[in-house]
Amino acid sequence: MILNLSKIACITFMLAQIWTSPTKAQGFLRADGHNILNEKNENVLLRGIGLGGWMLQEGYMLKFGKEGQQYRIRERIAEIVGKTQSDNFYKAWLANHTRKADIDSLKAWGFNSVRLPMHFNLYTLPVDQEPAAGQQTWLEEGFAMTDSLLNWCKANQMYLILDLHAAPGGQGNDLNISDRDPSKPSLWESEANQQKTIALWKKLAERYATEPWIGAYDILNEPNWGFQDPAGDKNGTKEKGNGPLKKLMQEITAAIREVDQKHIVIIEGNGWGNNYNGILPPWDKNMVLSFHKYWSYNDPSSADHILKMREQYNIPVWIGETGENSNVWFTEAIRLFEKHNIGWAWWPLKKIGINNPMEIKSNPGYDALLRYTAGRGDKPSAEQTYAGLMKLAEDLKVENTVIHRDVIDAMMRQPRSAESKPFKKHMLGKSLLVKAVDYDLGRNGLAYFDKDTADYHVSTGKHTPGNKGGAYRNDGVDIEWSGDGYVVSNTESGEWLQYTIDVAASGNYVLTLDVAAKERIGELGFSIDGTLIAKGLKIPDTGGFGNFQTIKTNGFKLQKGKHQVRILIDAGGFNLRQLQFVKN
Repeated sequence: MILNLSKIACITFMLAQIWTSPTKAQGFLRADGHNILNEKNENVLLRGIGLGGWMLQEGYMLKFGKEGQQYRIRERIAEIVGKTQSDNFYKAWLANHTRKADIDSLKAWGFNSVRLPMHFNLYTLPVDQEPAAGQQTWLEEGFAMTDSLLNWCKANQMYLILDLHAAPGGQGNDLNISDRDPSKPSLWESEANQQKTIALWKKLAERYATEPWIGAYDILNEPNWGFQDPAGDKNGTKEKGNGPLKKLMQEITAAIREVDQKHIVIIEGNGWGNNYNGILPPWDKNMVLSFHKYWSYNDPSSADHILKMREQYNIPVWIGETGENSNVWFTEAIRLFEKHNIGWAWWPLKKIGINNPMEIKSNPGYDALLRYTAGRGDKPSAEQTYAGLMKLAEDLKVENTVIHRDVIDAMMRQPRSAESKPFKKHMLGKSLLVKAVDYDLGRNGLAYFDKDTADYHVSTGKHTPGNKGGAYRNDGVDIEWSGDGYVVSNTESGEWLQYTIDVAASGNYVLTLDVAAKERIGELGFSIDGTLIAKGLKIPDTGGFGNFQTIKTNGFKLQKGKHQVRILIDAGGFNLRQLQFVKN
């Protein structure tokens, strides 16, 4: 335990030296024209992150495929390990996913707010489990978890935004995001579910009415329901009226205002938060409109509809959910938002995957469970499965996750700085070995150049993943695992990688590179501080992309001090594992 706590402190301290916090906000937030202000009348630009996967698991975060609702994941686990051990796993999951150490880290990295995606079943019973029809049974677990999170946020002077992510019955036909069971009445098909939703928000408002570090109430996440055309427009993207959605949000607002006059109410449109047809004008003076943005271009026109609505109704707007893309996309999007004084909450903090600040590591026991539930493997034993699940729950802790510094840098520094920085310290004495994947931190075209950098499929209709290997880093550079380490792969002509090295003593040096290719002959070159040293160095056919050979360059001089070395892909089609500088 002492070792783990020391690791947390080390992570937080080191990153605090790199990413500084935004200006501290003071007091209750309120809507004022286009802006969100604190009680000192200072503009507050919310830079936040959503705690997706904590109270509500979505299948893709856990690499579960078709059956992505939390209740189905839990059922499949219980089929193998039994209810008691399944309950133990979920108890450990809730305890370990988000702790004070996570919030301390977010503060050190520069975030000033947190969005909590709430599952209603941690706060109240489902309507079909109530002892009496119309009764509201309150559960302490969810409220206690929220209280703890609020205390951690207060200690760090960060705002907490409450988000009802899974409403009673489920608010849409995208089943995973609200843990909806389609065999039961949805939120829109059950008056009892609607009344429970209203009652829950009143209960939350009563509890937190005097808490200034509660930033806002995000009352219904991503409704996606076809009211007028349930068959042809099941997610409500083309809905013109949105009458039931507006009515419910108005009733929730009225219930909140009976007990709480101070907190901002955030509303979301239909069609995953963006279809406001028939919903506006706003009905409350302290309201903010939320938009969600994924996989679209980040050019000025992509924000036109948001800015138009802000101007038309003189109301603040907020990007309540965005992310799930490459570092290039992250930097582009944040630059766009902040240019127009629009705050944001990224999604999510952690999952199994690289495009978030914290990566949860999988393990063999859990992988066996995934193969079985996907129909690609034999049923694992209860013992193996339970061990894998408990290992996964332990690896949720911040000190056991993989901290993706490149993701944090792309969000917190690169939108405001064109400077490139070393990913790791590279000190050259008599020799220096540099992993190819440890190129500099910075924007595409400044720290590296890659031709396929992000997923814009909403705009283009074509998925382009950026990092095709999906490993190690979240830039456009393609990285994959190759036997005993990560390598740069799928190289294309015209791409390049930059490495900042610190030379201890002036002298003559030789550079060697480990490369692998199959059939196609590639070429590379390199420059130092903008001066071309070599070009057209042939990459032989090594017999496979995992069969590495070393090529050697001619000698060159280096002066003492820092230098930027660029590896230039003159003709692509090869893998690059490492560079080695040797004093000649």
